[in-house]
Amino acid sequence: MTQADPEFGRDPRVGPDGAAPDGAVPDGAVPDGAVPAPAAPDTPAAPAAPAAPAAPDTPAPRLAGSSATYRLQLHGGFGFDRVAEVSAYLQQLGVTHVYCSPYLQACPGSTHGYDVADPGRLNEELGGAPAYAVMVGALRERGLAQMLDIVPNHMAAQPANPWWWDVLENGPASRYARVFDIDWDAGDEKSSYRVLVPVLGDHYGRILEAGEVTLDRSGGHVSVGYEEHRMPVSPRTLDGVLAASARRAGSAELARLAEGFGRMPSARMTDPAAMAQRHEQKQVLTAELERLCQRRPAVAAAVDAELAAVSADVDRLDQLLARQNYRLAFWRVASEEVDYRRFFNIDSLVGVRVEDPEVFSQTHHLILELVRDGSVSALRVDHVDGLKDPSGYLEALGAATRGAPVVVEKILEPGETLPATWPVAGTSGYDFLARVDNLFVASEHEPAMTEYYQGFTGETAAYDEVVVAAKHQVMVESLAADVERLTGLLSALCDQERRHRDHTRRALRAAVREVVAHCRVYRTYVHRGSPPTGADRRRVEEAVQGALGARPDLDGELIRYIGQLALGEIGGDAGLEFALRLQQLTAPVMAKGVEDTAFYRYNRLISLNEVGGDPGRFGRSLSAFHTDTAATAAEWPLTMLTLSTHDTKRSADVRARIHVLSEIPDAWARAVEAWAELNEAHKVDGWPDANAEYLLYQTVVGAWPIDTDRAAAFMAKATREAKVHTSWDRPEPVYDHAVEAFTKRILTDNDFVVAVNTFLEAQAVVARGRRNSLAQTALLLTCPGVADIYQGTELWDLSLVDPDNRRPVDYGVRARIRQEVAGAGPPGPLDGDEAGRSKLWLIARLLADRRARPDVYASGFYEPLACSGSRAADIVAFARRGLVTVVPRAGRDDWSGTDVRLPKGSWRSVLTGAVVEGGRRPAGELLSEFPVAVLEEIGR
Repeated sequence: MTQADPEFGRDPRVGPDGAAPDGAVPDGAVPDGAVPAPAAPDTPAAPAAPAAPAAPDTPAPRLAGSSATYRLQLHGGFGFDRVAEVSAYLQQLGVTHVYCSPYLQACPGSTHGYDVADPGRLNEELGGAPAYAVMVGALRERGLAQMLDIVPNHMAAQPANPWWWDVLENGPASRYARVFDIDWDAGDEKSSYRVLVPVLGDHYGRILEAGEVTLDRSGGHVSVGYEEHRMPVSPRTLDGVLAASARRAGSAELARLAEGFGRMPSARMTDPAAMAQRHEQKQVLTAELERLCQRRPAVAAAVDAELAAVSADVDRLDQLLARQNYRLAFWRVASEEVDYRRFFNIDSLVGVRVEDPEVFSQTHHLILELVRDGSVSALRVDHVDGLKDPSGYLEALGAATRGAPVVVEKILEPGETLPATWPVAGTSGYDFLARVDNLFVASEHEPAMTEYYQGFTGETAAYDEVVVAAKHQVMVESLAADVERLTGLLSALCDQERRHRDHTRRALRAAVREVVAHCRVYRTYVHRGSPPTGADRRRVEEAVQGALGARPDLDGELIRYIGQLALGEIGGDAGLEFALRLQQLTAPVMAKGVEDTAFYRYNRLISLNEVGGDPGRFGRSLSAFHTDTAATAAEWPLTMLTLSTHDTKRSADVRARIHVLSEIPDAWARAVEAWAELNEAHKVDGWPDANAEYLLYQTVVGAWPIDTDRAAAFMAKATREAKVHTSWDRPEPVYDHAVEAFTKRILTDNDFVVAVNTFLEAQAVVARGRRNSLAQTALLLTCPGVADIYQGTELWDLSLVDPDNRRPVDYGVRARIRQEVAGAGPPGPLDGDEAGRSKLWLIARLLADRRARPDVYASGFYEPLACSGSRAADIVAFARRGLVTVVPRAGRDDWSGTDVRLPKGSWRSVLTGAVVEGGRRPAGELLSEFPVAVLEEIGR
């Protein structure tokens, strides 16, 4: 029996005793069927900022070109007190800023902090305000500043978030309804004005009939329970339950309360007076109900008995749930019907309308207080491309912080530059990471590596084709609701245009998908009040032309019309809204389609499959590296530089080792052939497929030695992200088991273990990978910009994608090794350095030089140095004012016949103290004592 069954004999949305449901609208409450904009929510009283120790005589350093940050991942096992404990080590290491993951109040058990539940409090699981004050004091005592990662785009859509709870309880009339990016008028009658809560493990009716949804009371509040999930019951809908309870108990007082609850203003009445009245009545009536239940146990027992009776009666429970301001649904429904903007496709993270000044103020109150009191001196903005108006947000943030340095998490695609008008110091460094990765790939071997990859796996599609297919898949599956919302906007616009009025919804949807699939960047930046930039016009035209070429069956005029709308130049306010929403769609489609799908499908050389990278490019030239770095020095001297982050799919050291494979394509091909033959017997019914097997072999080389559990966990994630034979939403147990079994069997097969060791030793892969790591580290610490070191990576770090790269860090070991190498000369040969002493030794010396000579590292000057000889292309050499860096990028350590032309003057090695004169110097001389050379000008 359904709610619409005529057996009910009335509107299924009408509550007991004829009371209107919370979702029902009194006549005239919502003109023309539109939801009025809610009144400004009451700004919650923000907690007092944590008391921080008085500022020392010497203030913490500001972010400068000589700065170096150290990223820490905070969670319940590593809170503010632990940061205080390791601050002495970080000071001795030589960094200037402790760079913290988000630490506003997150959901219980959060391991990352991006699921903010209360932006007005410091996370209690990290120690709360008292521990925070101790941390700030410890940092100030040691002269360390703090950079904080902030999350303006989204918050947790979970009961732990009191603002979200209030929205579920009060619908559009919630004081916080305007905070979240919810489409209250989305969907059909069953969903309109109700937020989708897709948490059920099966279809709604089946779950109810199985008795898995219950009602519970706590004081004067009633909630819905399902497994670990809790949702509030709207007070207005308690009228029938309380009236029945009053009859059970014979309580006139409870009957009066039932009438009072039923007379509360509807959740759809969003004028300020009605909202205020609803909130006041809710507070008063809930408190009265709690007092009555405390005073009269018989009344409490009657209410609880009635709630149990409703829970046991599927029809009554269904009627009550139909009156709530949310719709409980099967979790699979979310991909097509979710009615709020999410962070990518994560239902438990709801988009925030931070473009609203009131919302900005509410969500940033504590952050701004920490900046004002000096606890935080710089900010990193997470997922800036998710915002409706990134430029407007950044301007507001700059004004509110009085110009505190800000870097943004912005993924720049090939040929894309950061908008010059943004008031930021630069990006969080993925562009530098990709630039360095490309530098260490032997481009000349691209044909051989491509031919072997295609021959072994049978995967012949070009990378761009893989990307387009992956983007289409995520739009059809996990982001279908977002596409549908944009299609609705397009449909309304087309209805106003006689030339486009007759397009079907299906055609509109297909055209939207095609344009989005061919957008080559995360997004454009069209916004109100300014014409599109030339870059935005080019990007839109690329997308339009790509869509036209891919789908000649679609109406070309319609696709061009979408392109015009995307530039915000037609369609008035509705057209601009379409452009803004389109930009908020292309970003998650890019992230989910590329980073989380194509990067796990196209496995030619997986060291290039990194955030900010382009696996379709097999390395780039040395001159391109110099050109890009010089541009960074001139335009973004305070941008962040990084090699490993909490989001990288493989640590810098893993990628550095896999890069070596590009130099030895023939040896690599022979090894894979031998391994595949050896391991054929370990396959289960022919699985895994060859592409997954090829991915696994590269992973084994990059992270060797690796235990079976870590490798199996990585392969489970990689194959599900690829979404070819299995996925997170639709796992295939047979395939998943085969991949796990194969991975564990080969890693416990002694013949395979010996074969891997033999290959690594014969080709010196480990030593060459370590040399690459040192070279990349030297570039990180001497190129123009703010260098960032990810936690624990000052030693060799062979981590894979999260959560592998968030394993606990042993700071005791690092502190001991740092002390041991503090006054020592260069460590021994790399093939014997299992711990990574040489890496920490290099980092400590270069960080010390950055702090000793800040003007040198803050300089915007950057000049490539000429190299000559047979291996000139294998040397990266450049000068800054008073500084020279020389690092190898390929081959073995024989540099005979290769020279580097140093600037005039006398130069001393920052690492070894050796002195050389300017002019033409043998590369072998400069690199004789250590694999990289960094020189300081004597007398400067």
